[in-house]
Amino acid sequence: MRWLTGLILCVLALIAAGIILRAAMPLPSLEGRTASRLVADTADTRLGRGVASLADAHPDLSGIYLLADAVDSFAARVLLMRAATRTIDVQYYIWHDDLTGTLLFDELRAAANRGVRVRLLLDDNNTAGLDPVIAALDAHPNIEVRLFNPFTIRRPRLLAYLLDFPRLNRRMHNKSLTADNQATIIGGRNIGDEYFGAGQGALFVDLDVLAIGPVVSGVSRDFDRYWACASAHPAARIVQALEPARLEEVNARLAAAASTPRGRAYLESVSASPAVGQLLEGRLPFEWAPVRLLSDHPAKGLGRAPRDDLLFSSLAASMGSPERRLDLVSGYFVPTKAGTRTLAAMAERGVDIWVLTNALEATDVPIVHAGYVKWRKPLLRAGVRIYELRGADAAARPSRDMSGGSGSRLTGAGSALHAKTIAIDGKRLFVGSFNFDPRSANLNTELGFVIDSPALARQVHRTFERFAPERSYEVRLDPGGRLFWTERRGDEEIRHDREPGTSFWQRTAVSALSRLPIEWLL
Repeated sequence: MRWLTGLILCVLALIAAGIILRAAMPLPSLEGRTASRLVADTADTRLGRGVASLADAHPDLSGIYLLADAVDSFAARVLLMRAATRTIDVQYYIWHDDLTGTLLFDELRAAANRGVRVRLLLDDNNTAGLDPVIAALDAHPNIEVRLFNPFTIRRPRLLAYLLDFPRLNRRMHNKSLTADNQATIIGGRNIGDEYFGAGQGALFVDLDVLAIGPVVSGVSRDFDRYWACASAHPAARIVQALEPARLEEVNARLAAAASTPRGRAYLESVSASPAVGQLLEGRLPFEWAPVRLLSDHPAKGLGRAPRDDLLFSSLAASMGSPERRLDLVSGYFVPTKAGTRTLAAMAERGVDIWVLTNALEATDVPIVHAGYVKWRKPLLRAGVRIYELRGADAAARPSRDMSGGSGSRLTGAGSALHAKTIAIDGKRLFVGSFNFDPRSANLNTELGFVIDSPALARQVHRTFERFAPERSYEVRLDPGGRLFWTERRGDEEIRHDREPGTSFWQRTAVSALSRLPIEWLL
């Protein structure tokens, strides 16, 4: 019993230390925080006129373009930032200080230099090392930066996390970029080289949506409520201001990124993207459809959101109950007991269910994989088809990406699935930041679109049927109830009786983690 006594004492000590921390280093007051709202009167802007020329023929519908290609998705963000003349609202969970992150930071600075009002809302969980850049951007008279659920102890952050766990465990996972209240990009991608195909390391297979039309105002209004919520703190009250010489140094570094050899090479590949020419010439083939914005109430970041105001609560009602087919794509799929029961019931009444997630060799978060593995057998027994994206060797071979287009640019040391989408019955689809796991349902705030487009839903169905068998292992059960994995290589089918591409120690660690009562954290 001594170990139990010691554990209880440690927990009590952490609670006491957390109380002392919050008393000694409280969050700054929000009193006097600058108030700002979306600028709705932007019909006369360059973007407004361009959107009107397309939208007038599709009243009450929104134009949707799927951004599956990594380079195209980066290019779309750059072009929106450069086209904006009034406002840019940006909201992200992760923004890395790497090549693409620096290039996009500099695009925001360039827009602000043109007189564009820039509001940048970053979740503070992944801003370690970014304080100088945040301070430099926030020092610009046309840029304001806010941090969601900020760390009062900047270093070491782990200490703050341990001492203020209930608050800091809740994060803002939303991703959106909106220009002039006329065009927006939402979806699965954060900002970083692994999301935009700019590095030599792993590339995330992901999906974003570029939207114009009525749904954009909904995204702008949703940004406003996050910007004004109790978790969004002005960066100037959190990070240390820079001395003039240091400010000049940081701004010079941001401006220099585009002229480095890597920067020039990557931007040349961006310029070569066919989507860039289509965007610039107004020829992008939008799909026009009714689109509904789903978003968590920002009070979820403090554990105070009404249940009726949560994305998870409205997702099923918005999507409807599948009758024939359900395709679910999630890099971090943790179905839980309740979700497994729901999917199994659908499969047993005849719904054809395909699930695509990461193989253990591909995932960047093995602990989340541990929350998924225990549900594979029950799902397979019910008739659910499960595919797990392969890792390094799959990324080196040309393929089809999740939009049905060429995936030949998906190269590098490996690939991991990061997209989050559902397609139902060839009628509608969901694209957003929601991971179909307990963390997305209960802890993190999320955002996404339900798109009533049979054309796009059928496109996802068809692409899934091509992409999943070609790039993934199909998980199956043998007659004895044991798992095995099949891999297609041309006309050959290879069987694996253990999780492919993994070591004994990796499998043992995941198996041990799967037995811990941590599913609610995943």
